[in-house]
Amino acid sequence: MAARRISSLLARSLYPSSSGLASLLRSRGTSVSGKSINRFSTATAIEDLITPPVQIRYTKHLINGQFVDAASGKTFPTYDPRSGEVIADVAEGDAEDINRAVSAARKAFDEGPWPKMSPYERSRILLRFADLVEKHSDELAALESWNCGKPYEQSAKSELPLLVRLFHYYAGWADKIHGLTVPADGEHHVQTLHEPIGVAGQIIPWNFPLIMFAWKVGPALACGNTIVLKTAEQTPLTALYVGKLFQEAGLPTGVLNIVSGYGPTAGAPLASHMDVDKIAFTGSTETGKIILELAARSNLKPVTLELGGKSPFIVCEDGDIDKAVELAHFALFFNQGQCCCAGSRTFVHERVYEEFLEKAKARAIRRVVGDPFKKGVEQGPQIDVEQFQKVLRYINSGIESNATLECGGGRLGTKGYFIEPTVFSNVQDNMLIAKDEIFGPVQTILKFNLNLSLRDLLLSTRDINEVIKRANATRYGLAAGVFTNNINTANTLTRALRAGTVWVNCFDVFDAAIPFGGYKMSGIGREKGVYSLNNYLQVKAVVTPLKNPAWL
Repeated sequence: MAARRISSLLARSLYPSSSGLASLLRSRGTSVSGKSINRFSTATAIEDLITPPVQIRYTKHLINGQFVDAASGKTFPTYDPRSGEVIADVAEGDAEDINRAVSAARKAFDEGPWPKMSPYERSRILLRFADLVEKHSDELAALESWNCGKPYEQSAKSELPLLVRLFHYYAGWADKIHGLTVPADGEHHVQTLHEPIGVAGQIIPWNFPLIMFAWKVGPALACGNTIVLKTAEQTPLTALYVGKLFQEAGLPTGVLNIVSGYGPTAGAPLASHMDVDKIAFTGSTETGKIILELAARSNLKPVTLELGGKSPFIVCEDGDIDKAVELAHFALFFNQGQCCCAGSRTFVHERVYEEFLEKAKARAIRRVVGDPFKKGVEQGPQIDVEQFQKVLRYINSGIESNATLECGGGRLGTKGYFIEPTVFSNVQDNMLIAKDEIFGPVQTILKFNLNLSLRDLLLSTRDINEVIKRANATRYGLAAGVFTNNINTANTLTRALRAGTVWVNCFDVFDAAIPFGGYKMSGIGREKGVYSLNNYLQVKAVVTPLKNPAWL
C-alpha cells in the first residue's frame, strides 16, 4: 500500500475530592452549568464484549534467540482494558534480565554476522519480516486491539499497513547509507564512514506498541545495530509476537532482544547500563528526564526522546466550519485521545466560535464508544485504571475551574475503562486542562481574535500575533494544526509555531518518510525519515596522506 494511502487512513481514522471523583465514575445524565449532559447511547453495548479472534502465543522474554522466563521467575498480569480482566501473565524483567539481553546484543554486535552482513542482505531480512507481518496481520491487529483497547478497524486498516510500510522504507535505506569524500587543504585523502553505533537500548510506550516498535527497530537494524527493547508493561504482547516473526525472517541470534517489565526495575537498568551504546525512549516528559539523567550518569550514551505534547489546533474564520469541526474532532479523539501529538488545545476564531462549538459538541455526542471489536466503533476504553482515573481527575479540574462542560464528563458502562467523549468551552489558558497533557478524550475549546489594526484592514492582512503567542505559551512543542483557506495565514503560522510538525488542513499524517519529533520539552531528535538514521550511526573521519597526487 502506498505511503500516501496509509497516511490518509490514519488521517481519517489536580485531584478532586473523593465525592467529586465518585460522581465522575458513575455513568450520568445530569446538568452542569445549566447545560444538559448527554448520557450516550452506547453504554449498554459496552457490557457485551466480543471474544478476540487470536490466541496468546508469546509471554516470555526474547533473549539471545530464545523465549525464556524471567531470571527471578516472576510474572505480571497484562489486562484487557475493555473489562479490567487479565489477558495473560507475562515474564517480569529486572536488572538481571536486562544484563542477559545486553550481553546477547553485545556478542551479536561484536562477534555476530549482523554488522558484517552486506547491507543488501540486511535489507532482504527486513523485507521478509514485512512480508510475514502482512501474512499475520489479522492476528496482530486483533492482539493489538485486545491489549490496547483501540478499535480493531484502526489496527487492521491503518496501523498494520503502516507497520509494513515502515519496514519497507527502512529496508530500502539499508544499502544506501554511506559517507562522503571530503576535499582537504593539503595532500591528504579524507573520507567519512557512517558506522553502526552498537547496542541500542529502546523503550516503547503503550499507546501505539507496533508503530513505535517500527519507529525504533527499523532504523536501528537498517544501520546494522543490535537491540535490547523494553516493552510498556501495559502492552507487551504484540512486540513479542513480531519478535518471533523476525526470527522466522532470518534475523541472526541476539540481534533483537525483547524484555517486558516495569520502568524502575527494567527500564532504568537499561538506560543506565554501561554496555549500552545508545538509548531511545518514547513516553512522558517526566520519565524522559529520568532517562536522560541515567544515560548521563552512566556512560554518557546518546539519547533520543519523543515525549509529551499539548498541541494547538488553530481554526481560522475563513474555512469550511463543518470540515474544521471534523478535523479538530479527529485531531483530539483519535486513539481515545491517547496520542502525544493530539490537538488538545482547539483555538477557534471568535467570529465562528459559537457555530464551531455547537457542531463540535454534536459531533462528540455522535461519537460511537464501545467494544473496539464491534464494527463502526470509533472509541474504545482508556488503557488502564490509572489513566482512566487521571482523565476523570482532569475533567473534574475543568469543572472546578469554571470551564463549561458541554457534553460527556463521566464513565460509560460499569466495567472497563470507557469514558464519554468530553467537550469543554470557555476554557482559559491558565486552566490545568489547557496546560497539562490529559491523554484522554477531552476537547478544550478556546476563543481567539485577530485584533485587526487600521493598517491591517487597509493592507488586507491579518494580525495573528495573539494566537501565535498563546499557542506557543507551553512547555511542549511536539505538533500543531492549522485550518485556513488563506495561504498567507498558513505560511505565517507554520513558521511561527514552535513545534516539530505543523499540519495544515490535515492532521496525524504519518508517512514513513516524514520526520517526527519535538521542540522544547517534547523531546530530542527525530523519528522516521532519513533523519532517524542519524540516531543510530557514528561518523568517523579517515585521513590518509597522498604521495604525488595528480590532483587535489
